[in-house]
Amino acid sequence: MTVTADMAISLDGYIAGTDVAIDNPGGDGAEPLFEWIHDLASWRERQGMTGGKENRDSELMREWFDATGAVVMGRMMYDTGEEFWGDNPPFRAPVFVLTHRPRPTLVKEGGTSFTFVTDGIHSALDQAKAAAGNRNVDIAGGASTVQQYLREGLIDELQLHVVPALLGGGLRLFEGLGAGRRSLEPVRVADTPLATHLKYRFVK
Repeated sequence: MTVTADMAISLDGYIAGTDVAIDNPGGDGAEPLFEWIHDLASWRERQGMTGGKENRDSELMREWFDATGAVVMGRMMYDTGEEFWGDNPPFRAPVFVLTHRPRPTLVKEGGTSFTFVTDGIHSALDQAKAAAGNRNVDIAGGASTVQQYLREGLIDELQLHVVPALLGGGLRLFEGLGAGRRSLEPVRVADTPLATHLKYRFVK
Protein backbone atom coordinates (compact mmCIF):
# COMPACT_ATOMS: atom_id res chain seq x y z
CA MET A 1 0.00 0.00 0.00
CA THR A 2 1.24 3.46 -0.92
CA VAL A 3 0.32 6.80 0.66
CA THR A 4 0.06 9.36 -2.11
CA ALA A 5 -0.52 13.06 -2.59
CA ASP A 6 -1.61 14.25 -6.03
CA MET A 7 -1.73 18.01 -6.58
CA ALA A 8 -2.11 20.49 -9.41
CA ILE A 9 0.48 23.22 -8.88
CA SER A 10 1.50 26.40 -10.69
CA LEU A 11 5.00 26.87 -12.02
CA ASP A 12 5.70 29.24 -9.11
CA GLY A 13 4.60 26.70 -6.51
CA TYR A 14 1.00 27.57 -5.61
CA ILE A 15 -1.80 25.00 -5.21
CA ALA A 16 -4.53 27.58 -4.52
CA GLY A 17 -5.02 31.29 -5.04
CA THR A 18 -5.47 34.05 -2.48
CA ASP A 19 -8.49 34.44 -0.17
CA VAL A 20 -9.55 30.78 -0.05
CA ALA A 21 -12.95 30.55 1.69
CA ILE A 22 -15.98 28.26 1.85
CA ASP A 23 -17.57 30.11 -1.07
CA ASN A 24 -14.23 30.50 -2.90
CA PRO A 25 -12.60 27.06 -2.59
CA GLY A 26 -9.74 27.50 -5.07
CA GLY A 27 -9.03 31.06 -4.05
CA ASP A 28 -8.75 34.06 -6.37
CA GLY A 29 -6.77 33.58 -9.56
CA ALA A 30 -6.51 29.78 -9.29
CA GLU A 31 -8.56 28.88 -12.39
CA PRO A 32 -5.50 27.76 -14.46
CA LEU A 33 -4.77 25.06 -11.86
CA PHE A 34 -8.02 23.24 -12.58
CA GLU A 35 -9.14 24.25 -16.08
CA TRP A 36 -7.10 21.50 -17.75
CA ILE A 37 -8.93 18.78 -15.78
CA HIS A 38 -12.51 19.66 -16.67
CA ASP A 39 -12.52 18.32 -20.25
CA LEU A 40 -10.80 15.00 -19.46
CA ALA A 41 -12.94 11.92 -20.08
CA SER A 42 -11.80 10.26 -16.83
CA TRP A 43 -12.68 13.35 -14.80
CA ARG A 44 -16.08 13.77 -16.44
CA GLU A 45 -16.84 10.08 -15.88
CA ARG A 46 -16.18 10.54 -12.16
CA GLN A 47 -18.60 13.48 -12.06
CA GLY A 48 -21.33 11.35 -13.69
CA MET A 49 -20.93 13.06 -17.08
CA THR A 50 -20.19 11.63 -20.53
CA GLY A 51 -17.76 12.67 -23.26
CA GLY A 52 -14.48 14.44 -22.78
CA LYS A 53 -10.98 13.97 -24.15
CA GLU A 54 -9.21 10.61 -24.01
CA ASN A 55 -5.55 11.60 -23.88
CA ARG A 56 -2.43 11.13 -21.74
CA ASP A 57 -3.76 13.56 -19.11
CA SER A 58 -6.99 11.57 -18.87
CA GLU A 59 -5.05 8.28 -18.58
CA LEU A 60 -2.98 9.61 -15.68
CA MET A 61 -6.11 10.87 -13.91
CA ARG A 62 -7.85 7.50 -14.38
CA GLU A 63 -4.78 5.63 -13.11
CA TRP A 64 -4.86 7.70 -9.91
CA PHE A 65 -8.63 7.25 -9.43
CA ASP A 66 -8.40 3.48 -9.94
CA ALA A 67 -5.43 3.04 -7.57
CA THR A 68 -7.01 4.97 -4.66
CA GLY A 69 -8.90 2.95 -2.06
CA ALA A 70 -9.36 5.61 0.62
CA VAL A 71 -8.87 9.36 0.98
CA VAL A 72 -7.84 11.73 3.79
CA MET A 73 -8.76 15.42 3.62
CA GLY A 74 -8.96 18.48 5.84
CA ARG A 75 -12.21 19.99 7.10
CA MET A 76 -11.83 23.09 4.91
CA MET A 77 -11.65 20.93 1.78
CA TYR A 78 -14.71 19.02 2.93
CA ASP A 79 -16.68 22.17 3.77
CA THR A 80 -15.86 23.81 0.43
CA GLY A 81 -16.73 20.66 -1.54
CA GLU A 82 -19.74 19.26 0.33
CA GLU A 83 -22.43 21.06 -1.64
CA PHE A 84 -20.62 20.79 -4.99
CA TRP A 85 -20.10 17.01 -4.68
CA GLY A 86 -23.79 16.36 -4.00
CA ASP A 87 -25.26 12.92 -3.27
CA ASN A 88 -22.80 10.98 -5.45
CA PRO A 89 -19.31 12.40 -4.77
CA PRO A 90 -16.46 11.55 -7.16
CA PHE A 91 -14.31 9.69 -4.59
CA ARG A 92 -16.15 6.33 -4.71
CA ALA A 93 -14.18 5.30 -1.63
CA PRO A 94 -14.17 5.94 2.14
CA VAL A 95 -13.04 9.49 2.98
CA PHE A 96 -11.62 10.45 6.39
CA VAL A 97 -11.98 14.14 7.28
CA LEU A 98 -9.63 15.76 9.82
CA THR A 99 -11.68 18.01 12.07
CA HIS A 100 -12.16 19.46 15.56
CA ARG A 101 -15.95 19.34 15.10
CA PRO A 102 -17.24 15.79 15.34
CA ARG A 103 -20.29 14.65 13.40
CA PRO A 104 -21.72 11.24 12.47
CA THR A 105 -20.36 9.36 9.46
CA LEU A 106 -22.16 10.30 6.24
CA VAL A 107 -22.80 7.51 3.73
CA LYS A 108 -23.30 8.75 0.17
CA GLU A 109 -24.03 7.05 -3.15
CA GLY A 110 -21.40 5.34 -5.28
CA GLY A 111 -19.27 3.97 -2.43
CA THR A 112 -18.28 7.30 -0.85
CA SER A 113 -18.58 7.77 2.91
CA PHE A 114 -17.26 10.62 5.07
CA THR A 115 -15.89 9.73 8.52
CA PHE A 116 -14.96 12.70 10.72
CA VAL A 117 -11.74 12.09 12.66
CA THR A 118 -11.03 14.24 15.72
CA ASP A 119 -7.91 12.53 17.09
CA GLY A 120 -5.26 13.60 14.59
CA ILE A 121 -3.49 12.79 11.36
CA HIS A 122 -2.07 9.41 12.46
CA SER A 123 -5.50 8.13 13.44
CA ALA A 124 -7.02 9.30 10.15
CA LEU A 125 -4.25 7.57 8.18
CA ASP A 126 -4.58 4.33 10.16
CA GLN A 127 -8.34 4.27 9.54
CA ALA A 128 -7.84 5.04 5.85
CA LYS A 129 -5.26 2.26 5.48
CA ALA A 130 -7.64 -0.21 7.11
CA ALA A 131 -10.40 0.85 4.71
CA ALA A 132 -8.27 0.91 1.54
CA GLY A 133 -7.55 -2.83 1.36
CA ASN A 134 -4.65 -3.35 -1.05
CA ARG A 135 -5.17 -0.01 -2.80
CA ASN A 136 -3.53 3.36 -2.06
CA VAL A 137 -4.47 6.04 0.46
CA ASP A 138 -4.50 9.52 -1.03
CA ILE A 139 -3.91 12.66 1.06
CA ALA A 140 -6.21 14.92 -0.93
CA GLY A 141 -5.73 18.38 0.58
CA GLY A 142 -5.90 21.17 1.21
CA ALA A 143 -2.42 22.60 1.53
CA SER A 144 -2.16 22.47 5.33
CA THR A 145 -3.32 18.82 5.44
CA VAL A 146 -0.73 17.73 2.87
CA GLN A 147 1.92 19.79 4.70
CA GLN A 148 1.14 18.05 8.00
CA TYR A 149 1.66 14.63 6.41
CA LEU A 150 4.82 15.79 4.61
CA ARG A 151 6.25 17.15 7.87
CA GLU A 152 5.74 13.78 9.55
CA GLY A 153 7.25 11.84 6.63
CA LEU A 154 4.03 9.91 6.08
CA ILE A 155 3.69 10.37 2.29
CA ASP A 156 5.36 7.76 0.06
CA GLU A 157 4.67 9.20 -3.39
CA LEU A 158 4.03 12.73 -4.58
CA GLN A 159 2.53 13.48 -7.99
CA LEU A 160 2.56 17.10 -9.14
CA HIS A 161 0.68 18.30 -12.21
CA VAL A 162 2.67 21.43 -13.03
CA VAL A 163 0.47 23.86 -14.94
CA PRO A 164 2.20 26.43 -17.21
CA ALA A 165 0.97 29.47 -15.29
CA LEU A 166 2.38 31.88 -12.70
CA LEU A 167 -0.20 32.76 -10.04
CA GLY A 168 1.99 35.29 -8.23
CA GLY A 169 0.36 34.61 -4.85
CA GLY A 170 -1.76 32.17 -2.88
CA LEU A 171 -1.17 28.96 -0.91
CA ARG A 172 2.24 27.35 -1.42
CA LEU A 173 2.55 23.58 -1.08
CA PHE A 174 6.07 23.45 0.35
CA GLU A 175 5.86 26.13 3.03
CA GLY A 176 6.29 25.44 6.73
CA LEU A 177 7.77 21.95 6.35
CA GLY A 178 10.54 22.66 8.88
CA ALA A 179 14.27 22.14 8.58
CA GLY A 180 15.82 18.98 7.24
CA ARG A 181 16.42 17.60 3.79
CA ARG A 182 13.88 15.28 2.21
CA SER A 183 15.25 13.18 -0.63
CA LEU A 184 13.06 12.07 -3.51
CA GLU A 185 13.66 9.86 -6.53
CA PRO A 186 11.89 10.50 -9.83
CA VAL A 187 9.40 7.80 -10.83
CA ARG A 188 7.98 9.34 -14.02
CA VAL A 189 7.80 12.52 -16.05
CA ALA A 190 4.92 12.88 -18.54
CA ASP A 191 4.79 16.06 -20.57
CA THR A 192 1.61 17.21 -22.32
CA PRO A 193 0.46 20.59 -23.66
CA LEU A 194 -1.76 20.99 -20.58
CA ALA A 195 0.65 20.09 -17.76
CA THR A 196 3.93 18.44 -16.88
CA HIS A 197 3.15 15.46 -14.65
CA LEU A 198 5.97 14.74 -12.18
CA LYS A 199 5.83 11.66 -9.99
CA TYR A 200 8.34 11.24 -7.14
CA ARG A 201 8.93 8.65 -4.44
CA PHE A 202 10.30 9.73 -1.06
CA VAL A 203 13.54 7.98 -0.12
CA LYS A 204 12.94 6.68 3.40
